[in-house]
Amino acid sequence: MEGMIKLDEQKTSDVGVKKSANQINGFQLFSMTTSMVMTVYGFAALAKQGPVAFFYLFLAGVLWFIPVTRASGEMASIDGWSKGGIFTWARNMLGEKTGWAALFYQWIHITVGMNTMMFFIIGCLSISIDMPIINNNPAIKFMLMMIILWGLILAQQHGTAVTGKIAQWCFSLGVIIPVFFLLIIFVIYLAQGNPMLININMHTLLPKSWSGNVLVGFVPFMLVFAGAEGSAPHVKNLKNPRVYPKVMIALAICAIASDIIGSMAIAGTIPADKIQLSDGIVYAYGELVQRFGISVVIVEKLTGFLLAIGVLGEISSWVVGPNAGMFEAAKSGFLPPRFSKANKYGIETNVMILQGLIVSAMGALLTFGSGKNSSNLSFQTAISLTVALYTLMYVLLFASYLVLQFKHKELNRTFVAAKSSLFRKVYGVLGLVLSAFGFVVTFFPPAELAPSAQRTYLLLLGSAFVIVVFIPFVLYRYHKKWAGELGIPVAQELSKEEKNVLPAGSQAAHVVSGTHDDKSSH
Repeated sequence: MEGMIKLDEQKTSDVGVKKSANQINGFQLFSMTTSMVMTVYGFAALAKQGPVAFFYLFLAGVLWFIPVTRASGEMASIDGWSKGGIFTWARNMLGEKTGWAALFYQWIHITVGMNTMMFFIIGCLSISIDMPIINNNPAIKFMLMMIILWGLILAQQHGTAVTGKIAQWCFSLGVIIPVFFLLIIFVIYLAQGNPMLININMHTLLPKSWSGNVLVGFVPFMLVFAGAEGSAPHVKNLKNPRVYPKVMIALAICAIASDIIGSMAIAGTIPADKIQLSDGIVYAYGELVQRFGISVVIVEKLTGFLLAIGVLGEISSWVVGPNAGMFEAAKSGFLPPRFSKANKYGIETNVMILQGLIVSAMGALLTFGSGKNSSNLSFQTAISLTVALYTLMYVLLFASYLVLQFKHKELNRTFVAAKSSLFRKVYGVLGLVLSAFGFVVTFFPPAELAPSAQRTYLLLLGSAFVIVVFIPFVLYRYHKKWAGELGIPVAQELSKEEKNVLPAGSQAAHVVSGTHDDKSSH
């Protein structure tokens, strides 16, 4: 009897440790989500487009990003839907096979994205410490990438609260400070009577034509705002889950404002031919401050260091975001049983290691196969593949949201995207149409490629897409086997909570019970 009491006390203690290690506040979730969306290093690329960038930013921000944040906020607030993010949303509305595919596309797309972020960090650090070799030597570069990646994975092993603190500090140092610094020197530049180098009016804001190449240029502006849904699996870790929709509103305002202000500050003060992409944003700061007698070298070194910290926080958030959703899927039998286990803090270590291995393999391919040359065909194809997969995930997200609006109004939720049912449907349609547009346009070959290279690009991209898009469906064939090994019948009865929130005939085949959650963490 005494042994049973001690065992119960131990279980209670483990639950307490897991809860405290993963609990985060609203600002920490805001920092995690914002670090996945707001990236200062994109300002230079946006500014290089000139005044039309502001039109694209407004279009992508208002007509696409706001629907993403509002729809994600509403679906995450539905009773019983606080775990799993896109996996749970699409699974309940479109069926478990589709939900699994949507999660897989979200999870796999970041394997290239993380590498480009690490390229940027190393580029910034090479400027800050004045060591070009770490950015130019592929072997050294790859070694540093592995230190960054696996160091962050190791840091996450003590709970989501650690990630929240990393994101909070990295966001403050690497996003807030650089953005406000850019804003201040831009205001001073204008206050001194200096002219704007770009002329902003209705004629310059709108694209001069609506050809295919012009339309292709809109997709990167959508991707500037991508990632808002990535933190949804952490709603369950909030001290007050009801603040999640407020976090999404604040995120939309801050992201749209910072991108417009940041890109305008650079485009209005630096000639277009002097704006460099990638780590060129560091030199943009130097170009601006030299007008005020401030040491360019010091500013470039300090800015490079701060921007590197900001992107470090972004990678940290991406390490835990989609992985939390993948962990929920693993506990439902969509991956081999080993991936359903967590450490004592409730962290999905095996899933993180799997992602880390894929990111490492892709990093080796991009570093040694493509080097720094972003015009390299294999590098461009890899980037385009991730864009295609990510926009496909958004198509499924908005399809789920529209099914929710048309068929399941009775589901209880603490937040709605808009009071008007019509406006909510408009959000869904706008998001779906623009996401589908982005998906289709991804397959347009870059105009700068030669005709032969364009054919190769389409062949490589099409082949890779077909292979990757079918991977989750191949894995799904083993779902029944893996679920059985976990002791979860595929046609499992829903819990009382789920019966209350899911309508009769819902396509969700089963949801993991709390009992299994406890087993998976031992």
